[in-house]
Amino acid sequence: MEAIVRVVNSLVERCFAVIELMANDSSAMRLGEIAERLDLQKSAAHRMLTVLCEIGWVEQEPVTGFYKLTLRLAILGQRFLTGTHLTDVCQPILEELATESAELVRMAVVQGETLTWIAQAQGAQKGLRYHPEMVAKVRLAATANGRAYLSTLSQTDAIRIAINDGLAPGDGGHITNVEELIKELEVTRRRGWALSDEEAETGVTAIGAPIRLGGEQTVGTISVAGPSSRLTPKRRPEIAEYVQAAAAKLAEVWPLRQRQNQDGLKATA
Repeated sequence: MEAIVRVVNSLVERCFAVIELMANDSSAMRLGEIAERLDLQKSAAHRMLTVLCEIGWVEQEPVTGFYKLTLRLAILGQRFLTGTHLTDVCQPILEELATESAELVRMAVVQGETLTWIAQAQGAQKGLRYHPEMVAKVRLAATANGRAYLSTLSQTDAIRIAINDGLAPGDGGHITNVEELIKELEVTRRRGWALSDEEAETGVTAIGAPIRLGGEQTVGTISVAGPSSRLTPKRRPEIAEYVQAAAAKLAEVWPLRQRQNQDGLKATA
């Protein structure tokens, strides 16, 4: 029985690995590329993709034979996010920060040991506008959001998670090793906000802060990002104050979202 359970668990993990890989890129992928990036034999990858196609999670393009996710995952994700009421209570705070900063505001939530973008508000009304892809992976060591999150963890956990996320010598923007990351996280903890100055993306500066419940549990992060020509060193302290204030407001409404969920459960009981 234990052997059967291990086999089933392995198959489930591999199927989710395929889905997660394809979710990081909206473009269709070759069978060979999927197998190579997941370190699988082509035959094994093909069997899993066939099953995922049969149950409606993946589709194969008839002309190229490439594979891509269907909209099923996106629909379920949107349905779940709507049910949490999270964006309902948080969006006004994001809009307020966008107006104050006149730049792009983004919020990410902690999922396991990483961050996932879930909401944004554009405050730039003229000139250059920063429009990143919300589906992009949050690079923890290089982004303001990632550093804000890592700064709330123990040094051991922060380094372990950063390495698992892909931090390696020569990677992570201007940070090229663990020692530099440790120093950056210490600065972030001391001042209460994180900075990424053209490290995650050329020409873009971002300032982020963690959303912490009761000053302890980190549930997400919020940031302001825009062209480095506007987010100058002189302007950063003011923006940082706005970001930290917004993070505090979000921490206050987070329990409200949790209570709404509990009330909904009681109503259906």
